[in-house]
Amino acid sequence: MTHNSTLDRLRGSIIAGAIGDALGNPVEFMSYPSILSTYGRQGITHFDSRPHYTDAAGKAVFTDDTQMTLFTAEGLLNVEREDISPIECIEEAYLEWFGTQTGQKSAEHHHGTLRDIAALNVRRAPGNTCLSALDSLWRGQQPTNHSKGCGGVMRVAPIALWAASGHLSVESAVLLGGDAAALTHKHPLGFLPAALITAVIYYLAIDEHPTREHLVDYIRQGEELLTEVYSDLRQEVKSMNRLSELAIELAGNALPDIDNITRLGEGWVGDEALAIALYCAVRHFGNLHQALIAAVNHNGDSDSTGAVTGNILGAAVGYEAIPQHLKDGIEQRELLLTMADKLG
Repeated sequence: MTHNSTLDRLRGSIIAGAIGDALGNPVEFMSYPSILSTYGRQGITHFDSRPHYTDAAGKAVFTDDTQMTLFTAEGLLNVEREDISPIECIEEAYLEWFGTQTGQKSAEHHHGTLRDIAALNVRRAPGNTCLSALDSLWRGQQPTNHSKGCGGVMRVAPIALWAASGHLSVESAVLLGGDAAALTHKHPLGFLPAALITAVIYYLAIDEHPTREHLVDYIRQGEELLTEVYSDLRQEVKSMNRLSELAIELAGNALPDIDNITRLGEGWVGDEALAIALYCAVRHFGNLHQALIAAVNHNGDSDSTGAVTGNILGAAVGYEAIPQHLKDGIEQRELLLTMADKLG
């Protein structure tokens, strides 16, 4: 791929993830009937312009999902100047994010500039598992939990994008994606989805002309890769792969999105969030906006499923193909683009 094409994919994944996150933000804790009652028979289809969901400039605000995605990117960008491994850099970056949410900041955990941006110091419903796990790391202890939550899979897209830019093989990227999620989510179904999405986005980012069929192939290549690199977690990998295969199967039927997504779950846990995102990306491969609409209009964790869908499909279509009104409507667009460019 050309350098410009690679950067376009990186930008697409980061921006589309933030757009999906912001679109799902107002409906995260709403039931599907309540969403329809509030936003109409198609559900939420455009950014909610009410003050709670916009910044001072009237731009749609994203949640902790995109905040942590940005800090994942910053951790990777510190690898070249810090004499520590990528996973250690990511851990340091997450501790900096933790400081923005709790006020617990120190010079010891200050390796980047994101924590000094006021907009990233606002609490946007951060996950309890992430906060408690990072609190343990802050105090020098190892987190102990059995969480399957989606807080791991929703933040690791930068790992795939950075790796695909020539930094790591896909096998190494998959392990790093899983390890980054496992910093906070200790159940295998909390970190294995992060490993799988890393593989899928990696493959998409290096494909000059990805198609729906390619996406399905990349999901299955990722499933096979996880079976190899996580051979000690064979049962958990098999369980996750079954749900991913169901997502592919459902994407080919004629039923409404809400019926199919309901069969996959609500997205509060990692494997369900990834399955919903894979379904939406495969079903609506040629229409990013429609994919995001499907990804957020359901009973579950709408901002996370929107973010993950955007990360996947944005890596396929690139930044230039994203509808302009969506790009214009998201907060911190220049920051998101800058981080994407630096990853490349």
